[in-house]
Amino acid sequence: MKQRQCSRTGCQQMAVATLTYAYADRAAVVGPLALRHEPGSHDLCRDHCAGLSTPRGWELIRLPLEEGGPAHTHDDLLALADAVREVGFSWGEPGPPAASEPQLTRRKGHLGVVADPADRSR
Repeated sequence: MKQRQCSRTGCQQMAVATLTYAYADRAAVVGPLALRHEPGSHDLCRDHCAGLSTPRGWELIRLPLEEGGPAHTHDDLLALADAVREVGFSWGEPGPPAASEPQLTRRKGHLGVVADPADRSR
């Protein structure tokens, strides 16, 4: 993961947290640094994260920050290997019968109506 700088103007420190606003809930959420920058989110350094305040009437939700970034454990690696193994072993095995080809029921010019194969009433 590439390190990112704080979004605050003039700050040269490395970001450790991500700030996201939930306007409908009138809440600001500060949590661990997101894996990538998303539009509408702001990356903050430790100093700006600690001094953050919200407008009157808004709730500030602070999630615990992970020291040194996310840590991968042996269990993470095993879970990933199991998921890959499960997909790999199921490849090429016969599955449920394939759905029949879509049936064109009506045409009007270059447009056509395709019947839903699950709808047996037609």
